[in-house]
Amino acid sequence: MSKLRILYVASEINPFLQTSDVADFVRKLPQEMQERGMEIRILVPRFGLINERKNRLHEVVRLSGINITVGDEEKPLIIKVASIPNAKLQVYFIDNEDYFQRKHVFFDKENRFYEDNDERAIFFCKGVLETVKKLGWSPDIVHCNDWMTALIPLYLKTTYKNDPMFKDTKSVFSVYNNSFTHRFTDDIVEKAKAMDIDEEMLSHLKTGDFEGFVKIGCAYADVVVKADEDFSDSLTSILNDLPEKKIELTEEDENVAERYYTLYTELVG
Repeated sequence: MSKLRILYVASEINPFLQTSDVADFVRKLPQEMQERGMEIRILVPRFGLINERKNRLHEVVRLSGINITVGDEEKPLIIKVASIPNAKLQVYFIDNEDYFQRKHVFFDKENRFYEDNDERAIFFCKGVLETVKKLGWSPDIVHCNDWMTALIPLYLKTTYKNDPMFKDTKSVFSVYNNSFTHRFTDDIVEKAKAMDIDEEMLSHLKTGDFEGFVKIGCAYADVVVKADEDFSDSLTSILNDLPEKKIELTEEDENVAERYYTLYTELVG
């Protein structure tokens, strides 16, 4: 049997950036899986407060240069790469001057949620899949972490379902309690559209809120993981509607790496 190929996607990873528990999880689990013989790739946004010189990021010219559509606009995709110190893991960074070269992550210096965080998420999700295509690396599983990655399971089941690179790819969506109260404008559905996606498939996004992103990730992922202990009532209710494909698996659980290993192998098998 060839090595299982797992793509981890998240908004952050240690040691480059940490704003929540996601960063630790995405640092530890890929290495655990690599040590168990799996082939790993990791993709995150290149938020502006990640110091390129200190972290030795450099542009991968052969992967850069694609334009990503967000609504009526096309934005150039730049790919950078760096290695995690003391680990044989490379991290690929999705970058774009308009979306990511700011000195803050999701909130500005006055603690206001960026109005275009929806566009940044859409650009990131589409950019991840286009980058993997350019890499010529076909993942068995894409493990999506937190709301910013929520559209990837949808795109895998629609726009990319007949692409040879993704035809057998399964998706895992881990839900965290990293909620926000902002509500995006009504055009979020138009911005998120892509080939083979109609408005009905994006209906969960019409609320324009955090729960909308979680619902769409849950609707299209093959497995949904409850990754935090404490969830709001609304999040608990969303996940309670998914008994068949839901798994509760937090960092505090015993044998967490072994359980993920089993989950991945069973999902592909």
